[in-house]
Amino acid sequence: MIARLVLIALFFAGSLGLATAGDQLRIATEGAYPPFNFKDTSGHLAGFDVDIAKALCQQMKTECSLVAVPWTEIIQGLADDKYDLIVASMAFTEERAQKMEFSEPYYRSHSVLIGDSEKFQDSAPAALAGVRIAAATGTIQAEYLQKAYVGSKAVLAKDQPAAQHLLLDNQADLLIGDAIELLSFLQTPEGARYGYVGDPISTDFLQSSAHITAKKGNVALIQKVNDALKQIKLNGVYDRINDVYFPFSIY
Repeated sequence: MIARLVLIALFFAGSLGLATAGDQLRIATEGAYPPFNFKDTSGHLAGFDVDIAKALCQQMKTECSLVAVPWTEIIQGLADDKYDLIVASMAFTEERAQKMEFSEPYYRSHSVLIGDSEKFQDSAPAALAGVRIAAATGTIQAEYLQKAYVGSKAVLAKDQPAAQHLLLDNQADLLIGDAIELLSFLQTPEGARYGYVGDPISTDFLQSSAHITAKKGNVALIQKVNDALKQIKLNGVYDRINDVYFPFSIY
């Protein structure tokens, strides 16, 4: 009787796309980079990265366990076989590529303009002639501002917090920066009165990408991740997760 129940349980597990314990993937994330990965009020891992990881596991019909690892230790932990994948907004660099296999991008960070979204609705340079736009000196956004928004007045600050203060102090009408970084500012009491202006700025020059990584040489696992990533984008799962955390597409 017990054996029969076990067989029935295994049958339903397979029909539902569930994995057995031997198929479990160990996934690391940082747990300290909201809204991508963080611990909720109950101490559980949450965020965009976490939801994407779970969706990929479901698509691959594999059970997964997630663990939070400090950023300074996360790459070495992968090399030491403490886990199989990292899903933690890892940007590609040539140095990292010597140690890890990278998936296709699973999100891209765009640049945006923020300010009074009722007064300004268009992010095109032609629509913002004469408008004061703040940016942090030395950033790709500052460089792009001076090249593309030639009819606007560039107001440069030493860093991003200083650029935010130019907007807060009415020394600038708009602020250009990384969409994800500015999202945190918009969620503060001071920044809550502002919003995104127009569409994200569409240019490869202002984009960076995030990837899922596996241990160097584990090409087969990364290929499975890439196939699953493609499927959750096609079936709408990716978009539903995106919409939980962001008011615009980050892919």
